[in-house]
Amino acid sequence: MKLKSILAILVVGLLFSVHVYAQETESAAESAEKLKLQLLDVQAVEADLRARLQELDESIKPENIERSLAGVGSTRPEELREQRRRQLSIQRDGVLAQLRTIETSRTRLETAIANADVRAYHESARPATNQSLRATGSRYQWMMFGGGSLALLALGGGGAFFYRRTRRKMIS
Repeated sequence: MKLKSILAILVVGLLFSVHVYAQETESAAESAEKLKLQLLDVQAVEADLRARLQELDESIKPENIERSLAGVGSTRPEELREQRRRQLSIQRDGVLAQLRTIETSRTRLETAIANADVRAYHESARPATNQSLRATGSRYQWMMFGGGSLALLALGGGGAFFYRRTRRKMIS
């Protein structure tokens, strides 16, 4: 049961890391904070797996296997000990595989955090007036566009007025 919950946490952690990479609309500081929280979760899972690995390493020792089977009566105790050792080895190999996956995930998260921190630094180093200049520039563009349109309308209207006037003079 504990193994299933650890796997579930691992899968959720990996899904969140993929989801965060896809989001570019949030600020770099916010994404760095989310990544740091995910890293804490991954480190907690990693610590649990390392503790489980230590338990398995202790349990797999021959004297501990013998002690665990002391109350079990059998005509073939060697087979029971070998079966228990194989069972513990399989569990240990599974925990090691999970640890490798978690370590890879942790490394990716640490790299993503470093990148997000760099992006956050660059965002904070950008002058605040740069954003206001962009807004002012877009307002200026709209003003120029509107003013240019009004000038074209005035020229067109004036041109039509003079055309009519000269046309009337020609007809008369």
